[in-house]
Order: sequence, then structure tokens, then C-alpha cells
Amino acid sequence: MEILGLAQDAIQLGGSLANITMKELLEAGVHFGHQTKRWNPKMKEYIFGERNGIYIIDLQKTLKMFKEASKFVSEVAAEGKLVLFVGTKRQAQDAIAEEAKRCGMFYINQRWLGGLLTNWITVQKSVKRLKELDEMATDGRYELLPKKEVIKLERERKHLQANLAGIKNLNRLPDALFVIDSNKEQIAVKEARKLGIPVVAVVDTNCDPSEVDYVIPGNDDALRAIRLFASKIADSVAEGVQLADKSMIESTNVGSSTEEIPQSFIGDDEEHGLANPTDEAAAPAEAEEINMEEVLGKGVRKQPVSENLEAAAAEQK
Repeated sequence: MEILGLAQDAIQLGGSLANITMKELLEAGVHFGHQTKRWNPKMKEYIFGERNGIYIIDLQKTLKMFKEASKFVSEVAAEGKLVLFVGTKRQAQDAIAEEAKRCGMFYINQRWLGGLLTNWITVQKSVKRLKELDEMATDGRYELLPKKEVIKLERERKHLQANLAGIKNLNRLPDALFVIDSNKEQIAVKEARKLGIPVVAVVDTNCDPSEVDYVIPGNDDALRAIRLFASKIADSVAEGVQLADKSMIESTNVGSSTEEIPQSFIGDDEEHGLANPTDEAAAPAEAEEINMEEVLGKGVRKQPVSENLEAAAAEQK
């Protein structure tokens, strides 16, 4: 796959394909939260301020926490584990399906069936039924049945296809979840927590971050923001797969002369002084302190967390 080739190039150069920059976050509108009257007090540490009644998310924290989430996802994939992409809201459906397919993982983008994780055996029966109907539609068995029966079976197949297409080849429980909007997908998040499956989620100002293992504070409604996060997480998965392949290659070269192995594959990049061109844009974004008030222009009122937010929390109660 093309993405794996890109991942290999980036890793050999010492870089990271899944790097994200402050400019990308701003252009995608990641900093826009919900209205000040629709918020969760637990999100106060991720809120920079408010403008025109809309909370502004602190992108410095988004940048830092995305890197942590990205690293975790990459490590999961490097161990040969499975990541399930979840996003059933209309804006997320296409992005979730496309990016999960691109990195060879699985997805749910139409409807989360209650018990999909906690009642896995029953869900697998439905998946088996879907595969059976797919076979009937292609091997000519439909032609032997009455027209009414075919219509009935086809209706059942389309229903199963809509809900289970993304996990048709998932033969065991996933090892991690990537979720767009932990509020919308709260059933999925609760099931994952019950089973001890780590959850990486894009969390807006109206969500509860304590329910998520790896929080990515950001706008979970804007199409561009959703696509940005989904594509970068897919890149992280691809990097992990590439690292696993690299480890396999190195293990087969045990006993060979180290001169035969590319220098970029040996040890720590910093130790060998390797250039890191793919990380040029991201490194300054992490190192420099971005003045959010200057970036976002006038009209942003920096939020005094100890007063305004706690007062608003008391009003909600």
C-alpha cells in the first residue's frame, strides 16, 4: 500500500508521518469548542478562553496530547494488535471508513450495536450471517429462490452490511479504539472500559475526558477537524505496521554484518545525528510557545478557570 511506502521513507529519515502542526489545527478549526452554556466542567483544563459565547480549546495542549495518543496507537500497531475506528455521526462516517481501510484496520461508521464488544459471540453470529448472504448473492443461489424470498434476504443483507461491513473480517476483539466524539459514542466507550480496552478519543468541550484513556481535546463536529485527526491516526497505525515489518527484517539479519543494515535502522536517531526533515514543521510547533491571543486575533477572552468556569459549573447544577 502507498501509505506503508510513505511510512517507511519517513521512519528511515528519522521522522514521523503522523506529525501534526499548529497551522493544520488552526486551519481545520480544531480550536472551536461548544457554546459556553453547553460544556462539561471536567474539560476546564483544556479550555484557553472564550469568544462570542464559544469556548476556545487550548491548541498547545491538543498538540501535546495528540502526540501522546499518536505514539500509543503506533506502538499498538507495531505489536500486531488491532485498532477499531469508531465514528457514527454524519460528518465522521466517510472519513472513518476511508482512513480505517487505508491503514488496514476496522471501523464502525453507521450505528454502534449495543453489546458489540461485551456480547462479542452474538455479534459474530450476525457477521457469519452477513458472509453467508454475501455468498448466496454471488454464487447463484438467489436464482433458485422465489423473488419475494430474494427481496427479503437482500433487505436483511443490506441492513447487516450497513452495521457490520467494517468489522466483517475482524475475528477477535480489538486492542484499542479510536473514537470521534466520546459523548456520541458513549456506549462504545463504556463497553471498551468494561473490557479494559484503551480508548483514544477526540474530546470536545461538552465531553467527559475522564472516560477516555488518551484524550485529544478538539472540535469533534467540523468535517475538516475530523478528517485531520482520522488521517493522522491512520498514519500512526501505518507507522506501527512499518516498524513491525522493520523489526522482522532485522531479526532475519541476526548474525549478518552490521554494515549490511541501513544505518537509519540501527539505534537511536539522535545518537547517530540523523537529519529529521519530516519533523521540521512539527518540532517548532511543540517547542515554541504559541500566543493564542495573537493567533486567534482580538476578541478572545482568556478564561480565568478558577472563577468563570467553576461559577458556570455551579449554575449548571
